Amino acid sequence: MLDPSLLRSHLETMEAALKRRNQSIDFSAYRDLEAQRKTLQVTTEQLQAERNSQSKSIGAAKGRGEDIAPLLEAVAELGDQLKSNQAKLEGIQDQLADFFDRLPNVPHDSVPSGSRAEDNVEIRRCGDPRKFDFEPRDHVDLGALHSGMDFEAGVTLASSRFVVLSGGIARLQRALAQFMLDVHINEHGYREVYVPYLVNETTMRGTGQLPKFKEDLFAVDQGLYLIPTAEVPVTNLAQNKIFEETNLPTKYVCHSPCFRSEAGSYGKDTRGMIRQHQFDKVELVQLVRPEESYDVLEQLTGHAESILQKLELPYRVVTLCGGDLGFSAAKTYDLEVWLPAQGAYREISSCSNFEAFQARRIKARWRNPDTGKPELLHTVNGSGLAVGRTLIAVLENFQNEDGSVAIPNSLRPYMGGLDTLPIESP
Repeated sequence: MLDPSLLRSHLETMEAALKRRNQSIDFSAYRDLEAQRKTLQVTTEQLQAERNSQSKSIGAAKGRGEDIAPLLEAVAELGDQLKSNQAKLEGIQDQLADFFDRLPNVPHDSVPSGSRAEDNVEIRRCGDPRKFDFEPRDHVDLGALHSGMDFEAGVTLASSRFVVLSGGIARLQRALAQFMLDVHINEHGYREVYVPYLVNETTMRGTGQLPKFKEDLFAVDQGLYLIPTAEVPVTNLAQNKIFEETNLPTKYVCHSPCFRSEAGSYGKDTRGMIRQHQFDKVELVQLVRPEESYDVLEQLTGHAESILQKLELPYRVVTLCGGDLGFSAAKTYDLEVWLPAQGAYREISSCSNFEAFQARRIKARWRNPDTGKPELLHTVNGSGLAVGRTLIAVLENFQNEDGSVAIPNSLRPYMGGLDTLPIESP
């Protein structure tokens, strides 16, 4: 969440900054609530002081043998007024807390202006899309040809937007996840973690999924939610902790399934594995000193890019504009991989700096050696990569005319030395 003191002292500046997100935020309601809070705060403090003063006078009057009944009555009346004011103040504070919970992060100054994905700015491209001398199949047709991608079974077992992978294609997905983990651990210095796939409401609130995006989540019994990304439990490992400077940056990598209801995507990407309710992802999370977070964002983005480079997949990097920026992010780079069947670049990773937005929610701090006091960390994370979309990209970019798929050199040790994924019978 944003620092409430910034809104109180620099409301016009914050309001102007948040307008860059192209969202409708009712700051007039905030102004009204804040005015009520100030009035109630002053009145409550005055009533508290007056009651304390009257309470002290009771003892003195009693010592003098005076009738204290009127004083007791006055103190009781002040107590009733105080309770009423405190209840009103708590109600206003709850409304303000809800307002702050739903308020997105302020975009960094370097974030381009714009209201939609088309306004995102391309930073660079790597690799040239392959020129096929035959009509390339999409991943759905390749999956059917290999008898390894069964969407009907997904519907039977669950519902639409689920899939059953089998045979060589299932093995290829597993190989991709293992390959990504090994690169990030051995080459980039991340510590692997295995986390719960179910988390509580506090954890969801900590990274900004609640309350704003409740409809996009799968809620289960006992107040738990299926994770939409490993970012949620992994970032919350820092919940209520104070890190020493010598332990920063702290770098985590986690492979997990992700579960999303896709409530706002009705009718989008209904064919194939592009947009599923369940998919795998390898997530990168770094907890860093504030002054280093933007350098770390560049570094972490490079870590995600290295996977695409090692797999020899063409991709581009774009900076998201203010209107396309995620709720908690101050700045985001999207990596988009080339999919031949679509003739387009599609997102395969988002790498974001959240500054202190998430850290303030989860009370994640570091001890500044210059002051000896705890200060808020910055959190940076990104996909390294979305495994299912990487599988799609490998299948489509490395397909042969007969439908077999060449295995990228870097993946062959994870596929038992296979250089080609042959067509399998069911």
